[in-house]
Amino acid sequence: MNHDTLFVFALIAIAGALMASNRVRFDIVSLLVVLTLMLSGILTIDEALAGFGSQVVAMVAGLLVIGEMLSRTGVARIVGDWVLKHGQQSEMRLLVLIMGSAALLGSVMSSTVVVALFIPVVLRITAATQLNASRMLIPLSYASLISGMLTLIATTPNIVVHGQLQDAGFDGFGFFSFSLVGLAVLAVAITYIVFIGRHLLGKQTETADERHKLRSIETLWHEHNPDSTYCKLRVEKGSRFIGQSIADTQLETQYHIRIIGVLQRTLRGKSHIVSPAPTVEIQSGTILLVLGKDDDIAQLTEEQPLTVLPPDNSNRQRWLWDISGAAVLIHPESQLVGKSLREIGFRSNYNVHVLGVRRNFKPLKEYSDTPLKPSDSLFVVGAWSKIQQLTQKNHDFVVTEFPQEHHDVVPSYKQMKISLVILAAMVLLTLFNVVPLIIAVAMAALAAVFTRCLTMEDAYRSIHWSSLVLIAGMLPLAAALQKTGGIELISNALMSASGDSSPYMLMSLVFFLTASIGLVLSNTAAAVLVSPIAIYAATSMGLSPYPFAIAVVIAASSAFSTPVATPVVSLVVEPGRYKFIDFVKTGLPLLFLTYLTTLLVTPLLFPFTP
Repeated sequence: MNHDTLFVFALIAIAGALMASNRVRFDIVSLLVVLTLMLSGILTIDEALAGFGSQVVAMVAGLLVIGEMLSRTGVARIVGDWVLKHGQQSEMRLLVLIMGSAALLGSVMSSTVVVALFIPVVLRITAATQLNASRMLIPLSYASLISGMLTLIATTPNIVVHGQLQDAGFDGFGFFSFSLVGLAVLAVAITYIVFIGRHLLGKQTETADERHKLRSIETLWHEHNPDSTYCKLRVEKGSRFIGQSIADTQLETQYHIRIIGVLQRTLRGKSHIVSPAPTVEIQSGTILLVLGKDDDIAQLTEEQPLTVLPPDNSNRQRWLWDISGAAVLIHPESQLVGKSLREIGFRSNYNVHVLGVRRNFKPLKEYSDTPLKPSDSLFVVGAWSKIQQLTQKNHDFVVTEFPQEHHDVVPSYKQMKISLVILAAMVLLTLFNVVPLIIAVAMAALAAVFTRCLTMEDAYRSIHWSSLVLIAGMLPLAAALQKTGGIELISNALMSASGDSSPYMLMSLVFFLTASIGLVLSNTAAAVLVSPIAIYAATSMGLSPYPFAIAVVIAASSAFSTPVATPVVSLVVEPGRYKFIDFVKTGLPLLFLTYLTTLLVTPLLFPFTP
């Protein structure tokens, strides 16, 4: 062992200690590693900076953009709502659906994003069913981790190992190369959680005081105007409203009913119009979303050929992606004080409807012509963008509360079908080797922008630049180990430890080495450091590198036993009110089961002999 090798090992140890301390940002540690390798002369400047120009970094950036596309177009939200609908009251069924759905989504988008999207879904489910959220959030995070074992693009370590195989002169992984191994791990994990793991995470139900309280848009509305309701009305043939503008129908003056949305069929499909202008023309078959008192709505439907449509949760969700509400207070220094809503022209000036007013915690029955006073609470509804604009008028209003649906907004849901086509095209181009993976990812990311699934600004914001710096800074460490003979040294140690025993011993050592480094540093760093060692050790023993490369892939996504190793797990700590020991007692058995599954299934699909 020469001095350069010792220096690189010491650098890895110091970097690991800094990362484990959580006192220095990971990206800063990576930049310090690059700087140290250059100053020491271990690597040339070009070699040390090569990570910033690697395909791995470009590919991860593109995949983050694609994940943002799926989030903004509502694909993830649809899956969450499907779980809520089909899970019903059964904790076991809900766990299976939550874990399966999270793993499925995480296989094509960021697992961190999947957890962030599913946390409010799980909290909504537990609030409705009185089930314990802590028995579902850890399983959610574990399934999201396992999603990294399902496809090549699911997580960064997979791309790293794929690149290391190519650098060693072997073919890289295909899109679904190790999917069967990942599915086996997922099946084992779901079985473990359903029959053992959930019982380690507290009691099954919570009392009402313990549950997370979520106030819906209907709750806020009825606090301000308890006598009103909403429904959907379809305009039938023969109605006098056909061909008239909304203003000409005089619904508000004659029936005291307000139209806050219009659904019409056009040549391009269904068109949702939020807070329609008075000039919007009503056609036969038009669906009106109206607000008013039950008696007024009943009188309208008796006198006019209008059909009351039954409630539809999926259609309600579509409206809520366009329409929002908020409770706002009148600022004491507001220019609106002393004026009535009609006098202000609130609807025309702010493009939102006021559906109720509270004064001293009591709703006002006739509020349209009542002069406003400081601290009056108004409940307003309108397009999301218009509600957001109210938050900027802080000299007139103070927004005190948004409904829970405010966090479920999907800005580009109309492009949902397009986003699915883009995703399918990327997968097929990769699966059939039409173009290299990096080109397919770049094409998909650009297509997302060209089709307006997201803007360039959204795309840039979706990229976790600190993660890219971490990857680019850690990649040169593998080059430094290779150059100084460190990889050969560690590989010889692994081969010596495994001795003349079967390849299963070497595979076990590779698995636990990767898992251990992943717990201390990060799963990306573990893949960067261990994958070249595993490939070198396998080829030196005359074995195929693929079973050992897959062991690295699976172990890198197995950080079940600590909440600090990955944000996928860290995100659920606060909403689940977990302690460190919860992850240890639940995660360690799952880590061992994952190891056994990998050891048994991988050689069946990828034999040790080349």
